[in-house]
Amino acid sequence: MSEIELSSHFDRMNKVVEELLKGNNATAIATITGFPRKDVVELIGEWKSVVHNDQGAKDRAKEAISGADQHYAMLIKEAWKTVEDADQSGQLGIKSGALKLIADIETKRIAMLQQVGLLDNAEMADIIAETERKQEILVRILKEVTSSCPKCKMDVARRLSQITGIVESIIVEDVSGL
Repeated sequence: MSEIELSSHFDRMNKVVEELLKGNNATAIATITGFPRKDVVELIGEWKSVVHNDQGAKDRAKEAISGADQHYAMLIKEAWKTVEDADQSGQLGIKSGALKLIADIETKRIAMLQQVGLLDNAEMADIIAETERKQEILVRILKEVTSSCPKCKMDVARRLSQITGIVESIIVEDVSGL
């Protein structure tokens, strides 16, 4: 292959990869680029092989995963600060939202780590068990904190059922004196 042919080949690969990274599949890429679908599939396979064998690409991917993990940790830390602030100022709605945010971030963090193969099944089971334990604690805290506010109790119960998938029971107290 001459230098011009090689350059043309890599130009085609770059066009295909650019579309791939935008989230397009091989059929869409073939339509966008005008290349035969068969060629698009081959170029994607070739690119994956090159990237898989490129230590620099592997190092950048590891840095990106590490950075994302640190970012998730920072978001969780900030969300816990929001929970504490909301708790101190009696803003139960904000506290509830922050606790849901923490659960969502943890779920995304675990999914990311599992997707890249950093968590095996045993670790995953431990993390899930720990997350469930924390969720039970959070539900208990929310129920205790909202026990003296009927409106808050209803709102938190509704929101908890969205998170847990369980319809939370609410004890209605008769305050009429009848």
